[in-house]
Amino acid sequence: MWPTAPDGFEPAMHAPQDADDGEAWYFAFEKQQLICKSVAGMPEPPTADDFRWMDYEVVSKHFLGRYQNRPCYALDVRGKASEGFSAVGLRSLLGRTSPALFYLAGRALQVVDWHSTHQYCGRCGTRMELHAADRAMKCPSCGLTNYPRISPSIIVLVTRGDEMLLARNAAWPSGMYSTLAGFVEPGESIEQTVHREVMEEVGLAVDNLQYFGSQSWPFPNSLMLGFHATYAGGDIVCQPEEIADAQWFTAATLPQTPPRTAISGWLIQEFIDQLENNSR
Repeated sequence: MWPTAPDGFEPAMHAPQDADDGEAWYFAFEKQQLICKSVAGMPEPPTADDFRWMDYEVVSKHFLGRYQNRPCYALDVRGKASEGFSAVGLRSLLGRTSPALFYLAGRALQVVDWHSTHQYCGRCGTRMELHAADRAMKCPSCGLTNYPRISPSIIVLVTRGDEMLLARNAAWPSGMYSTLAGFVEPGESIEQTVHREVMEEVGLAVDNLQYFGSQSWPFPNSLMLGFHATYAGGDIVCQPEEIADAQWFTAATLPQTPPRTAISGWLIQEFIDQLENNSR
């Protein structure tokens, strides 16, 4: 199964009194960009000691929990990265950092984004306040409570014999292909979403759905539910303005695909591993 959280991570909302020590990790975001330093050539968040020397205004700060006993915080900041540090988008970290750090950074971004977009009540317009017990914003006037938004979505590798259907989104760089994905609509089951999205995006029918695992995906707040499905009929017809190209590929003819840090890359590799095991 795809790991939904890194080993050694203990989530929490309320920080112990001694948690904010010098070695705490600060996942600080400036306009959706993560502030990073390079450690042995790998991106890593600054520590609390690093951050004290930075010229940032802290808009909000949230305790995430501990990773391998190291306290972790999510910060919304304003300013410019200091010398020796850089601001990077999370997508650029795929394959360049450990799955654990990518997961924690994604969790931090979703918390920061939720807090910044729920400052006022959507029902009565009153300034919201942090909930005393939960990770939530609560309106002191009408009582509306907003938890961090999680948007369920599916991601599916469609197969036909030893072939895999991969598609290129119209907004992606030329040459990059991945599995099909889409958000669950109100009233749908996850299985209905798989069938609808594949038909909408490439015009194909599928069956034999097999659930593999999930991944939190912070672009912006998805929970990706990963499937394999087999081709059941139809010809490829790409959805206009959404899918630039879709083709059948084998393991020997794979184009550029996402790394296994992303659940799409993992679904592809799982299928290739199955083929190899079956051929032995």
